[in-house]
Amino acid sequence: MPRLIKLAGAGAEWAEDGFVHVADDDAIPEGDVILSLTRFQAEGEILLSNSRRVGVRIEPDQEVEALAYDLPRLAVVALAFPKYRDGRAYTSARLLRERLGYTGEVRAVGDVLQEQAGFMVRCGFDAFEPNDGATPEAWTKAAHRFRHVYQRAADDRPVAFEERAV
Repeated sequence: MPRLIKLAGAGAEWAEDGFVHVADDDAIPEGDVILSLTRFQAEGEILLSNSRRVGVRIEPDQEVEALAYDLPRLAVVALAFPKYRDGRAYTSARLLRERLGYTGEVRAVGDVLQEQAGFMVRCGFDAFEPNDGATPEAWTKAAHRFRHVYQRAADDRPVAFEERAV
C-alpha cells in the first residue's frame, strides 16, 4: 500500500494509505476508494451503501460545497494541487473545516511540497501525499517553522496579540 504523511498530535508520521485513487474510466476495485467529484455524483450513493469508505477528489475549479450533503458520510476529501503555485485548494480546505464543519480527513494531493506544510496545516489539511520525497520529520519542522501567527485559521492556534495578553 502507498504511504502518506498524516498529522499526529504536534508532529507528522508515515501512515499506510488504504485508499485507491480511481480514474473516471477505470473499474471500481474492492475496498476503499477516492473518486473524482463527477464520478462520485454519478455512483457515490451506491458505493456509500456498500459499507466501504469513500473519498472524493476535488479539482481546483470545483466547489467543495457540492459535497455539503454527503460530507458526514465521506472518509476523505482529497484536494488537488495541479501545480504548487495554485492555491485554490487552501480556500477549499478552509471552507470544509470552518463553514461546512467537516471533521474527516482533508488530504493534499498532486504537486505537494514540504515548503507548503505550514500553510496547509493552518488551513485544515491533515494528510499529505508529498511530491518532493519529504519525510514526516521534515514536514513537522516545516509545519512549525513560525512560532507566532497573526491571524486566526482552521488550526485554532492563538494569535500573537492573545499570547502577549497572557
